[in-house]
Amino acid sequence: MKVQRDGREFTVEVTADGEGLVSRAGTALLSQVADKSGLTRALSCELASMRERRSGHDPGRIVRDLAVMLADGGEALADLGAIREQAALLGAVASDSTAYRAIERIASGPELIEGLRAARKAAREHVWGLGLVPERVTIDLDATLLGAHSEKEGAAGNFKGGFGFHPMLAYFEETSEAAAGLLRPGNAGANTAADQIAVAEAALEQIPTERIEGIEVLLRTDSAGAVHELLEWAREGGIRYSVGFDLTEPVREAIARIPAGRWVAAQEQDGSARENGEVAEATDLIDLSAWPEGSRLLVRRERPHPGAQLSFTDHDGHRFQAILTDQEGADIATIECRHRARARAENEIADDKDTGLEKLPFRAFAMNAVWLELILIAHDLLAWTKALLLEGELARARPKRLRHRLLHLAARLAFSGRRAKLRLQAGWPWAAELVAAFAKLRALPAAAG
Repeated sequence: MKVQRDGREFTVEVTADGEGLVSRAGTALLSQVADKSGLTRALSCELASMRERRSGHDPGRIVRDLAVMLADGGEALADLGAIREQAALLGAVASDSTAYRAIERIASGPELIEGLRAARKAAREHVWGLGLVPERVTIDLDATLLGAHSEKEGAAGNFKGGFGFHPMLAYFEETSEAAAGLLRPGNAGANTAADQIAVAEAALEQIPTERIEGIEVLLRTDSAGAVHELLEWAREGGIRYSVGFDLTEPVREAIARIPAGRWVAAQEQDGSARENGEVAEATDLIDLSAWPEGSRLLVRRERPHPGAQLSFTDHDGHRFQAILTDQEGADIATIECRHRARARAENEIADDKDTGLEKLPFRAFAMNAVWLELILIAHDLLAWTKALLLEGELARARPKRLRHRLLHLAARLAFSGRRAKLRLQAGWPWAAELVAAFAKLRALPAAAG
């Protein structure tokens, strides 16, 4: 092969005699975040019953390594090899067959799956104590379709004509953490109240117990969440809600009767006025008696972009969207803007599809359900790493960009006496950020226990 340096072309001799090289220097951040947050130890405690002999692999470490592999970009069990090859940096990693048996064992016992969730909650307790605890908690609930290209247990046809699964997921909007997930067949409904409530309850369970007191919780969904059972459940639990509302005939009639003077400028996420968009309340113009007392109907209208085709629900050259909420206050623009931020959940789902969710690898439904739990752990490792250790653009980076810039960075691991040094490429544009991240990680207090 040939390369160029200083305008000169060189013929390169390729050999396989290098020593001390690692190809995933930044991935060590993820495993160390798992350790320092107490996640690894909590997993080991919760899965202790799986360990058959002391000399065998620790089940908690196996789960941690699987989550790190997913966060690193793996999408199948065989991708664990990329982590195993970095043993000098990441430690000994179980074989694919050992990892398979661990997943199979977890899938056989509901108490072990609950153990995974309990360990994640325990780690979240510590991480929130490091400054990540939000002033309010917003749970975004959404479902997504996953395709299956072979006969897998639980796969079924979906409403879009595809075939696969239809998991329901929940995220904490303020911290970008994964809250909960439920694997479902492809023919499961997006508005199935029992599933929505089950995932919402699992999300609530993930809120650290010591942090829940005095924190307002808001449940947000698209129009699939406009289900009486879900909103009644939220009301009984003291949870606020904000859900999309279909533009039915009564809603369109109410919109047509909104006085011109009621419309106020919509808001951008930074609080500034939105150039194209207005908000009005139509609660008194429609019968909402079937919904929980205090429900409000808010409507946003905006001019479609040039070239867009209007639909039968549009009126007077505007496009409309409606939400049903029980949030109080006269500042309807802020309430509507808060609901619009629900779109971030779609980015979280896209990130999870880039973190192993796109292709569920097993034939057995229960094992794929465990795989979903591993993806939620991987999601949190990435969220905690960005929130605690990174700044600026990297703190907001999507998984693919984070892997390119930090995680998949080659380096030389050098040993001298009792010391080891990881030497990064000096010219790499984000080498200083990775060095700073490791320094921040060392300074963080470890979880007690």
